[in-house]
Amino acid sequence: MTVQTTAGVLFQTAYESRYTWDDNFPGYSADVQLLQGSEVYTGKIHINRDLDVEVIGVADQQIEEGIYIQLQETVTRCKPYNFQQSHNQHEFILGQTDETGSVTVLVKGESIDSQYKIRDRRICQENRVMGRMALVIDTWDYFDTGAGYIASQYDVVFCNSKTNEVNSVLKFTDTYQKFGDYYIMTKQVVEEHDNGVSEVADSITEFTYSNIKLL
Repeated sequence: MTVQTTAGVLFQTAYESRYTWDDNFPGYSADVQLLQGSEVYTGKIHINRDLDVEVIGVADQQIEEGIYIQLQETVTRCKPYNFQQSHNQHEFILGQTDETGSVTVLVKGESIDSQYKIRDRRICQENRVMGRMALVIDTWDYFDTGAGYIASQYDVVFCNSKTNEVNSVLKFTDTYQKFGDYYIMTKQVVEEHDNGVSEVADSITEFTYSNIKLL
């Protein structure tokens, strides 16, 4: 399928402008430290060539699972996808342009019904509904690798899809560095705001990755 519509071209351009690892990505190992309040946890991680994630040596199983989930999200962002294979059954509908110049694109299909905002060839907002929960991801800053962009500062708002009542807000700040030919996350700071209103975070979690080595 060749995307012919203006909405499809806009979305495909923004989608393919993201930074992703290539098919030669070898995987990597690292030491991980998680800081949450006064609690510090350490362990080791592997992201293998097939992008399978391993976390070992963390004293608390729940914390270990949290690190695993965070790394899975990192893999999802950096994993290469073929646009045509991912979206060949989807319909793209052009929406309005807001005061910032962001253009709304609706993506519809059997298993997807999402709304995006695109500005300067980048996805700056994503809206998804999953049953009774809806989430909105707003990206405020980007890291330009020279081979694509990575979202480096973004908020995720979780709300009730029926009432739009905000349940919680997560604010992310991500740091990447280049190792060999690849950019890899070295730090992520997550601020959690339970009611979505207070400017003061209810909790802050820091993931730090060091001694990073390509496999």
